[in-house]
Amino acid sequence: MQPRMTKELALNALLMAVWRRKPRSKVLVHSDQGSQYTSHDWHEFIKDNGLEGSMSRRGNCHDNAVAESFFQLLKRERIKRRIYNTRNEARQDIFDYIEMFYNSKRRHGSNNMLPPIEYENQFERRLVSV
Repeated sequence: MQPRMTKELALNALLMAVWRRKPRSKVLVHSDQGSQYTSHDWHEFIKDNGLEGSMSRRGNCHDNAVAESFFQLLKRERIKRRIYNTRNEARQDIFDYIEMFYNSKRRHGSNNMLPPIEYENQFERRLVSV
């Protein structure tokens, strides 16, 4: 979290995701048409890390429905229920929500009522068994 949405912020977030997940095959990275995602550095990073960029046309919000749904839940279930005194306090609370609750415990109707981590683990086990 930073005061401004910059190219460096987006690149650092993507770098953390690549470092943490270590994708073994091509991963689709969907973004909007913000300047941070149209920069030369963004496209170079995607190419250098074996990712595939995806950007929808202006005004076509349906491609980003999953992200929009997540942010709606984050705001409704966490942010609007709290008052943060500092950016660092907000950063820690939002991190806790995502890592300690949303990904590991919150059940999702689109995931057979499983938390995202468990759904992904079941998917990986099915792939290995085939």
